[in-house]
Amino acid sequence: MANLFDPLEVRGVRLRNRIVMPPIATERATPRGEVTDWHLAHYEAIATDGPGLLIVEHTYIRRDGRVSDRQLGVYDDALIPGLARLAQTIKAAGAAACLQITHAGARTTRDLIGAQPVSAWTLPVPGDPETPRALRREEIQQLARDYAEAARRAQAAGFDAVEIHGAHGYLLGQFVSPLTNRRTDDYGGSLENRLRFPCEVIRAVREAIGRDLLVLYRFGADDLTPGGITADDAERIAPILAGAGVDILDVSGGLGGSGRDRFTEQGYFVLLAARVRRAAGIPTIGVGNVRDPEYADRVIRDGLVDLIAVGRAQLADPDWVAKARRLLASRE
Repeated sequence: MANLFDPLEVRGVRLRNRIVMPPIATERATPRGEVTDWHLAHYEAIATDGPGLLIVEHTYIRRDGRVSDRQLGVYDDALIPGLARLAQTIKAAGAAACLQITHAGARTTRDLIGAQPVSAWTLPVPGDPETPRALRREEIQQLARDYAEAARRAQAAGFDAVEIHGAHGYLLGQFVSPLTNRRTDDYGGSLENRLRFPCEVIRAVREAIGRDLLVLYRFGADDLTPGGITADDAERIAPILAGAGVDILDVSGGLGGSGRDRFTEQGYFVLLAARVRRAAGIPTIGVGNVRDPEYADRVIRDGLVDLIAVGRAQLADPDWVAKARRLLASRE
């Protein structure tokens, strides 16, 4: 059975260990969404003798899809050189580099983007203040192309992988959740219809980048809100996402962050990720306030997940991985 420091190869991309740095927003970009020297230093510190896979924080695919004026962007070819410096920095330190691409949908604000936010339907994400307008069919199709263009830019910048953000109440999650999608066309209604747009995005991304890059999907596998997506739904959704072209499912939950603050234990989404793994038959990432190396090693050894995300602990101590290696070696 694999352990925390065994390598993992997924379709030709080799990860030196099973630890993932998940995407955590830093809001340190320029107002145009450009990479800064701060990003280079920040991610180099984490990548050095660090995780096997480093997922860079969410980058917006269009200006109307950002959630802050200091969020990283991937909406224009002019941003590729800065992103290339970032990818090169991460890879030179030994980690595989992944870029998360996203559109906020209803989670942004009119004040920020200068227009009414868009979504699957005219329903706000629970807990968010903005009422969006429903996207027209031609706009949905254009957005799929925009995701694909963002992935192409990530590839041009030298990233090993892209992660499509489909969790936490962002646009793709707004289509999947019945709490935010009341459409009556073929993008709404049944679970299969609500998955249509995310699957179109996945296929468009795969077509744009070919087979050279890994495609990850940040999967909102439980809305943690009555009437929303449940773990049982996730078992039906996961194989559909895998069939559309996803290589790795990064399993999280909470619609717009709802419900996650109730958890204090380590690995609060790991058992959910294990269910998703069995259903989809592809590698999964477990997440949820993981901080103890022995716990992280155990969930890998037990075969619950293939990779384990350690976020806040690595932010607090960029040497967490090196210290974990020494600790586990001393226990053998």
